[in-house]
Amino acid sequence: MEEQVKLFGAFPSPFSHRIIWALKHKNISYEYIEEDLSNKSQHLLTYNPIYKMIPILVHNEKPIVESTIILEYIEETWPQNPLFPKDPYEKAKARFWIKFGEDKNSEFHQIFHKIGEEQVKATENAKKILKIIEEQGLGDKKFFSGDTIGLIDIAFGWLAFWLEVIQEAAGVKVYEPNNFPHLQSWINNFKQVAIIKENIPNRNAMLDYFKLRRDMIVAL
Repeated sequence: MEEQVKLFGAFPSPFSHRIIWALKHKNISYEYIEEDLSNKSQHLLTYNPIYKMIPILVHNEKPIVESTIILEYIEETWPQNPLFPKDPYEKAKARFWIKFGEDKNSEFHQIFHKIGEEQVKATENAKKILKIIEEQGLGDKKFFSGDTIGLIDIAFGWLAFWLEVIQEAAGVKVYEPNNFPHLQSWINNFKQVAIIKENIPNRNAMLDYFKLRRDMIVAL
């Protein structure tokens, strides 16, 4: 029986793009369904009744939610073109950095969702997180796990595209390339990977979207 793979996502979501990149890397055919997050479909509410959020991967009518869980599901279900290292220790390290990124994501959300002193504090915290990634996560490696793209790179892919847009929309400066040479080198390498550069959202459309969201937040 032919496999049925569907992805429910939204164009401005870096979490949706994580799944797109992983599926493309594995050469998995799938149907993409764009969700209007201001008017969520009945399919979305049925497949993810608890969080009611995207992305949702539906594999043979079985829904999987939460982007990092979906990434591991893809890796385990379709072993071709592996994204995790084979070595158990290296795989454990990869899982650590993915979890680190998820745990610290809230600081970058605060930059966008806060104003005044709270935004200043979040900006400084975000810079400290970037420094940890720069020095402890990347070092002088081409990608997080070595010379080829892996699951950590896909999980951190939002740094290559969304951070620049979000900081512009929020009117702050978190990331400056000269302060993070290893991270900038990684961004350059990441953007040159075919499945990445062929599957990124339009920057201007993203900026318009996040500026509008920011204006709504400030107006509250």
